[in-house]
Amino acid sequence: MNQPLKAKLVAMLEVVYPQLDCDFLSEQLLNTMGLEPNQAPPPAHQNNWDESDVVLITYADTVRQDGEKPLVTLHRFLGDCLADSISSVHILPFFPYSSDDGFSVMDYLAVNESHGSWEDIERIARDYKLMADLVINHMSARSRWFENFRKRVEPGKDYFFEGNPRDDLSAVVRPRTSPLLNPVQTDDGERYVWCTFSEDQVDLNFANPEVLIEFAGIIRQYLERGIILFRLDAVAFLWKEPGTPCIHLQQTHELIKILRLLIEHHSPDAVVITETNVPNRENLTYFGNANEAHVIYNFSLPPLLINTLVTGDCKHLKTWLMSMPPAQLGTTYLNFIASHDGIGMRPTDGLLTDEEKQRLINTLDSFGGKVSYRRTADGRDQPYEINIALYDALQGTAESGTDHWQLQRFICAHTVMLALEGIPAFYIHSLLATGNDLERVEHTGRLRSINRSQWQLDDLEQTLADPLSHHSKAFHELKRLVAIRRKQPAFHPNATQFTLHLGLQLFGFWRQSMRRDQSIFCIHNISDDVQQVALSDINLIGTDHWQDLISGMKIDDLSGSITLKPYQSVWLSNRE
Repeated sequence: MNQPLKAKLVAMLEVVYPQLDCDFLSEQLLNTMGLEPNQAPPPAHQNNWDESDVVLITYADTVRQDGEKPLVTLHRFLGDCLADSISSVHILPFFPYSSDDGFSVMDYLAVNESHGSWEDIERIARDYKLMADLVINHMSARSRWFENFRKRVEPGKDYFFEGNPRDDLSAVVRPRTSPLLNPVQTDDGERYVWCTFSEDQVDLNFANPEVLIEFAGIIRQYLERGIILFRLDAVAFLWKEPGTPCIHLQQTHELIKILRLLIEHHSPDAVVITETNVPNRENLTYFGNANEAHVIYNFSLPPLLINTLVTGDCKHLKTWLMSMPPAQLGTTYLNFIASHDGIGMRPTDGLLTDEEKQRLINTLDSFGGKVSYRRTADGRDQPYEINIALYDALQGTAESGTDHWQLQRFICAHTVMLALEGIPAFYIHSLLATGNDLERVEHTGRLRSINRSQWQLDDLEQTLADPLSHHSKAFHELKRLVAIRRKQPAFHPNATQFTLHLGLQLFGFWRQSMRRDQSIFCIHNISDDVQQVALSDINLIGTDHWQDLISGMKIDDLSGSITLKPYQSVWLSNRE
């Protein structure tokens, strides 16, 4: 028998706040969310997705038109060019901000006036499942809350985490090389605030339950504006205790459970997604027991897939795929190859050797990439991410450098992503095959700007209409593949997946629909040489009729073989 909502909430809160009256705190949270103490839970292990789900990731102002608010322009671009291809839109932080292209939020409850209004957000939410960032670990040093912290008044007086320079903080896991503690002058003297990411991004203090209550109110307002997908940004760092690594602490996991409990009781179709750019085993913990994140980012996929395609060797990608547990019903992976950030290197820990990592870095450096660093506990700087546009990351190989297979290699990468267990997500600049924006890096001084270009809508439409442009070729081929994918039950995010063993130049896996009436054998030539595939190696059922969904080729002789050109993929299905 299910426990009442309040009883579940109290039990979770007591783990985080054992010294507090958690019965009273639970009532505050329920009132803030507009929930009843005995409200029925949503169905257990419910999949709020299917094979038709495809996500687009974009900034509000990536596509611009003179004299028009970018959110209006974005909505029109989506309707004109992508309405038949995507189900969900992740609009990266669209709030007033002071730095980091939106991730230093000044006001969680306002839309950046230069982008548009809440009405513009709501219009998009009526046409697509809308994902927004809950930038929950930190807030801008120029926010009203932080100004109140300095003035020692509410709300904000105790909303930010303070540290002591005399504490032993050597075990703290850092994603940056900047100082962890920064001194600030307040009305009652100097205080040291904790800054995981930058001096302008001050970490919030969830040891103060008022901060949790504030975020419950923020979440409710997002839900009422039509947002149903919640990306918990940098959530792994949420709880701090000096003397520990201050990452993945038990309280952090419990707070995610609390947020999920509140969100899904308010809106059973809502989804919680954790953004944890960490080694693979650590990342998987955010599923909990199907009671934390509904969805986790598949952070190891981008570096491993790119490494596979530039080396022509799928050993590590195949080993990783074989080790990945199938997600329980009600949970799944978010598959992506590129994002607004760089290609994370921490998710390759334990998967690539130091020499292999360095070879990947050197290769992408030769293709125009840049490297960002983090500081380890022993004071060394280690590569944290490679900043590069995906299209340029795949312009050649580690052995031979730039070649003429760039577009084919780029399409192959996405064909792999589209077929894997999970929900596929396209960063807009990957869908458009945008290259490195070195001018923007020089202008902003930030390495991540290399993959954060902006398009004028007229220029973009003209480019996509030009059949000779690589942007047009990539865009229309990816849309074609998406249209195929969205019709296949075997590509349901929770459909069965098994890895095939076809050598090091052929990366393959088998998907089977949840009703077991469709099989798709997904085989990808990840090399720049022609490859032969013996059909006897992939066990096609003799009583079924097989064809390649991508090319339309029918398989008549199951004792024969098929030939794959460099970077060609096939999706062999027993159903049209």
